[in-house]
Amino acid sequence: MERIYHPYHLWEDWKFGMWRNVFGEERETLLKKATEFTGDAKLYGSFMLRVITEWPYACEHNLSSTSINRQAFIGHCACCLALNCPEDITRLAWHTLTQEQQNKANAQADIAIATWEKQYNQRGKKCQSDQSEFQF
Repeated sequence: MERIYHPYHLWEDWKFGMWRNVFGEERETLLKKATEFTGDAKLYGSFMLRVITEWPYACEHNLSSTSINRQAFIGHCACCLALNCPEDITRLAWHTLTQEQQNKANAQADIAIATWEKQYNQRGKKCQSDQSEFQF
């Protein structure tokens, strides 16, 4: 797979606050919501599929790299899209899940990644958005 790069200001995950800092009561509330959300594999997977459609730049930049943990990336994005939850809280929620819940969530991530790869190959390895890809 050819690695595609886009500048961070195009990444939808960044725009939605996946890397923002959250403190206090909001953090505790999001952790509870993220734990429930990530534990529901069907719901979690439905948002993973939304991410591959609604966040083309973030997905192309990250999922075209086979050297990253793509399951974690798509899961972090799904939680951010669904709950406006930053990835560090999603990571904390992940560690509260049982192994069975993690396995089911990873299976949903694999489906979303395979779907994205199929679409990526069908569209000729170009971002589905109307802006051109970033070149160094």
